[in-house]
Amino acid sequence: MRPFFKTWLTICLLMPLAAHATNREQRLPNVNGYIPKPHVSTVTAKNKSTIKHPTRLSKADSKLVANNAGRPSTTVLSRAVNVLGTPYRWGGSSPSKGFDCSGLVRYAFNDVAAVDLPRTSNAMASGHGQKVERKDLKPGDLLFFNIKSRKVNHVAIYLGEDRFIHAPRRGKAVTIDTLKKPYWQSHYVVAKRVLPKEHAPLRVVQR
Repeated sequence: MRPFFKTWLTICLLMPLAAHATNREQRLPNVNGYIPKPHVSTVTAKNKSTIKHPTRLSKADSKLVANNAGRPSTTVLSRAVNVLGTPYRWGGSSPSKGFDCSGLVRYAFNDVAAVDLPRTSNAMASGHGQKVERKDLKPGDLLFFNIKSRKVNHVAIYLGEDRFIHAPRRGKAVTIDTLKKPYWQSHYVVAKRVLPKEHAPLRVVQR
């Protein structure tokens, strides 16, 4: 067999196999045959992290946020719910890098000039704000929990109707949960109000 013909035959045989391997790698299905869609990734200077699209609010949660329009808590709740679905990252404090629990809270309160929160949940609980009984909770209040520890080590933002938003833990994302769950009831420690007092609007008396 001539060398030229042998080389040509080898190329013809290998090209379909290479194409098939490339196609298989790009569209590798999972166990049940479903081919997942590619995720949208945000590339940072230090690393590459997959950031999910913000989770849609349920009708009930949308109503909770809408009911606070015009109040000091409006900005806080809006900033928090706009980053729903952002992955948890220890030490994270931005949508691009992810959030831990206190990082999310500081991000949400960032535009409230009257509030300057420390970095950790334990420091937030120790000397900031006014203690609030659970029956008197209002949207924007901070909820503190002790998880696998005797001291406070987790914080969330109260939405209303026993609902709160937080960055749970590694492997999870910013989400909305409820105080009605036995788990959160057993780890609940205290609530603090750090937002400025809401003043009733002035009434104009016509004579």
